[in-house]
Amino acid sequence: MSFEISLQQFAAAHAGGAHVIDVREPDEYRSGHVPGAALIPLSLVPLRMEEIPQDEPVYLICHSGGRSAQATLYLRRNGIEAISVAGGTEGWIQAGHPVVTGDRPSARVEVNR
Repeated sequence: MSFEISLQQFAAAHAGGAHVIDVREPDEYRSGHVPGAALIPLSLVPLRMEEIPQDEPVYLICHSGGRSAQATLYLRRNGIEAISVAGGTEGWIQAGHPVVTGDRPSARVEVNR
């Protein structure tokens, strides 16, 4: 069973206030991420479980979908309703969605970079 959604489905969830975790490395995150996405690099997910909501769906995103799929499987094995975003941040940017640069989840938003 796949726990992955399309960018179009994710855009709708994101617009509705979905909780998003970016599992890329800090330098990748700083260069551009989905507005509101929290940074928890894949290697740190097991160590930062207390920061991940237990009572709502969590959307995981990386560059193109590989790392987010790994994190999704791990979180699901630990009872969290995790969903991987197909196409990742690269697809999000290519589709023309807004991105945020820098260390904060929501700072300066750039559109169509």
